[in-house]
Amino acid sequence: MTPLDYDYLRGFLKARSGLVLSNDKQYLIESRLMPIVRKQGMSGIGDLVAKLKVPGSEALATRVTEAMTTNESFFFRDKTPFDHFRELMMPALLKARASRRQIRIWCAAASTGQEPYSLAMILKDMAAQLAGWRVEIIGTDLSGEVLDRAKAGIYTQFEVQRGLPIQMLLKHFTQNGDQWVISPEIRSMVHYRTLNLLNDFSALGQFDIIYCRNVLIYFDQPTKIDVLNRAARLLAPDGYLLLGAAETVVGLTDAFKPIAERRGLYTPSEKTTATAPRLTALAGGRVA
Repeated sequence: MTPLDYDYLRGFLKARSGLVLSNDKQYLIESRLMPIVRKQGMSGIGDLVAKLKVPGSEALATRVTEAMTTNESFFFRDKTPFDHFRELMMPALLKARASRRQIRIWCAAASTGQEPYSLAMILKDMAAQLAGWRVEIIGTDLSGEVLDRAKAGIYTQFEVQRGLPIQMLLKHFTQNGDQWVISPEIRSMVHYRTLNLLNDFSALGQFDIIYCRNVLIYFDQPTKIDVLNRAARLLAPDGYLLLGAAETVVGLTDAFKPIAERRGLYTPSEKTTATAPRLTALAGGRVA
């Protein structure tokens, strides 16, 4: 791979996905893209770059982008964001939404589905409290391939052993050979859509909770600021934003303020609340 090829791919990936690569990530590109090169019968990365430059190469561009984006995920990842969900967010929203009985949740980097399904399992355990409520979970991701896996709800033994309590595995999954299939009931609680966070996502409507974890770390500062400010406009004035352990809004935007002693958890600032539009209730799936 020549320096010119690397520079082209860096610019291509930033424009397509927001992924920012430093000057020393050639090995990463080669390891992720050489399988595509071989499958397409190309001679090397240079050939791949040449084909990406040809008009009408959208299918190849999509494969390259999906191969380069990180889709690491596991059930109840980092634990703390799910403790926040159980202990603070849902109790507060059950009181605040008592008259409307609707809650909308967005997982903005859903990957293969472990995060939204973790939330769905918690909600299922709260079925008695949520009787008659309409709770909608939307999972989005740039990669249609990983979302197809999420929709199927089929996981390996290794995947279900990463963070999933044994009692939840036995309660919500069925074993099929060396794979585990999540129950249709849990699967039906999550709706998936392909979405690039670099594009307009206002059509999703407003949410009470947004999980946007471990995706901003791959963006440069202007992109982080843009995504956070646009997310703020979709969040209810008393809603919640969850970021990853290595992410923060500090120094990026004043649209959110941190919640004391709740790592990674934010709520809209007074400035955002003052200009926020009224929450629009959309139809979703019932928990019970």
